Amino acid sequence: MIDAGTALIVVDVQNDFCSGGSLAVPGGDEIVPLVNALGKRFSTVVLTQDWHPAGHSSFASSHPGSRPFALAQMAYGPQVLWPDHCVQGSAGADFHPTLDTSLAQAVIRKGCRREVDSYSGFVEADRETPTGLAGYLRERRVSRVVVVGLATDFCVNWTAQDAVRNGFEAIVIEEACRAIDLDDSLGKAWLDLASLGVRRAAVAEFAS
Repeated sequence: MIDAGTALIVVDVQNDFCSGGSLAVPGGDEIVPLVNALGKRFSTVVLTQDWHPAGHSSFASSHPGSRPFALAQMAYGPQVLWPDHCVQGSAGADFHPTLDTSLAQAVIRKGCRREVDSYSGFVEADRETPTGLAGYLRERRVSRVVVVGLATDFCVNWTAQDAVRNGFEAIVIEEACRAIDLDDSLGKAWLDLASLGVRRAAVAEFAS
């Protein structure tokens, strides 16, 4: 059941994560109609948006001799090095053109600091710097979040986990997400989510 205490968090449905993007998630475009339909049913909808400065530390191009998808050690821990993506002000950072952004009340931008990545919509990868999302949801008296978007095994995963750590019940709608699945990162993500009590749900549960 969807009530006033349940919010929809739409994670990173941006051009660079969709077909033709620099970090395209397989099938990323396919979720947009589902996300739009879901968004019409929630009174609180929040979009997250990767918003990196040029030369971000998570880009392989910022580490001479490194290749995309290699692992690097940062001050805050291990970091996958990605192709340049979602650079502030670029077309790749824009939301997918068919995503109905008019349904959202707030946009949370993340990964804005050059030296720290941020998969989660709640807290940056240093695990210390909040984005403000938790406070926003509490102000709107939200106690449960439904998470959809890109990619299941990274930004959706971290966002749902951090929702629980911030005291919210969390649900991931599997059909309304797509994964990168880097070295079985998808399987690990589902295990980690389950260990925190995050529930996997189908779109049909929220169809009425």
